Amino acid sequence: MDKSQLMKGILEGCILKIIDKSETYGYEIVVKLQENGFQDVREGTLYPLLLRLEKKKLISATYKPSPLGPSRKYYVLTKDGKEYLYSFYNSWKETCISVNRIFNEENMKEERI
Repeated sequence: MDKSQLMKGILEGCILKIIDKSETYGYEIVVKLQENGFQDVREGTLYPLLLRLEKKKLISATYKPSPLGPSRKYYVLTKDGKEYLYSFYNSWKETCISVNRIFNEENMKEERI
């Protein structure tokens, strides 16, 4: 199965949640995603998503000095970003419930056979 289509919207929601927890920069977001099971996510995948979220005004960015070299671009959620994250999470919960219901129903039928 091609997971890339499934992952597109899910990644946006997860990125927003990571940024919601604390101001952060791109590489740190990649590390957190990878630590939580998104091993295929790389910086080349992340930065276009961050740019899209910034254009949608869901996040804002500022450059800050880095102790290890050039300035880093740090991201925070905007008010619209917080509202979008809340909406995403509610939709995610509803979708999980529906999918689980279908799969559990299927398991129940298999057990009866």
